[in-house]
Amino acid sequence: MPTQIEIVQGDITDQDADAIVNAANNELWMGAGVAGAIVRKGGREIEDDAIRQGPIRVGEAVITGGGSLIASHVIHAAAMGQDLRPDAESIRKSTDAALTLAEERKLQSIAFPALGTGVGGFSVHECAAIMIDVVRDHADRRDAVATAYFVLFDEPAFQVFRAAAGP
Repeated sequence: MPTQIEIVQGDITDQDADAIVNAANNELWMGAGVAGAIVRKGGREIEDDAIRQGPIRVGEAVITGGGSLIASHVIHAAAMGQDLRPDAESIRKSTDAALTLAEERKLQSIAFPALGTGVGGFSVHECAAIMIDVVRDHADRRDAVATAYFVLFDEPAFQVFRAAAGP
């Protein structure tokens, strides 16, 4: 059965999914935005575990426990480097890497933020098109996740992702 795509407005740290995705840098330190919210709600051990696995290349991902989050895991997808400048290729590769890790772990659900659109300043419209395209590329794999959530904090980004996902 192909992956179901769900667009949700809210706080990704409250999402009931097997894994949530952190919009990471390749050093895996967690600053503001989604990363900061994950550490505040899930605990410093998430960042400590991520940093022990880094640094990684831009476009790669690592997985940690979820600390005190609802989600059991956090997948740290490096959509940007230390320059905090994502591009279309880094967003595509990091989305793919996060999905691949979820599939390898046999996770049933994953929740993504809009990678690279916060501090990275990447276009929400382009991000939505890229990320949804990558999920659809994975959707029919034998080991694909059952549900991919896109959790957007604000209304404008929610509307962009909803339009990009289509009916």
